[in-house]
Amino acid sequence: MPIAQNPLSVEVTLPREDAALLTVEGYLDVDTATELQAHLANQLHHGRRHFLLELSGVPFMDSSGMNIILRVYQEARDLPGSVHIIAPTPAVRRILDLTGVSITVPVSKTVDDALALVDQQPEGPEENEERQG
Repeated sequence: MPIAQNPLSVEVTLPREDAALLTVEGYLDVDTATELQAHLANQLHHGRRHFLLELSGVPFMDSSGMNIILRVYQEARDLPGSVHIIAPTPAVRRILDLTGVSITVPVSKTVDDALALVDQQPEGPEENEERQG
C-alpha cells in the first residue's frame, strides 16, 4: 500500500462556540483535499457557522483545494455563516488572487483579524424576515 507523498495535517480548534479554526499543513491537492472536506463537514454537522482556514503551512494548493473552500463557502453562506482564509503562503495567495477566490473569500493575516470580520457581518436575511413578520 503506497504512502502518500505529501500527507495533509488538519488541526481543528474552537476559538469560540460558532467558529472552527482549521490549521492546515501540507499539500492541498487532489490526493489530500477530501481530508480537509471531511473535517469541514464534521464541523458543519456540529453546528459551526464560521470557518477559519489557516493556510500558512500549505506550500501548494490545486483546484481541488479551491473547490473545497468554495463549496464550504456556499454552505456557510446559507447558514448564514462565513469562511475566512488566514495567512496563506505566497504561492497559495497567488492562486487565490489569480482565480478570484480571494475576492469572494476574505483573506486575513491573523486569526484575530478574521474573527473581527466575523463580528462585523450583518445578520442573515432569514433572521431579519422573522423579526419583520
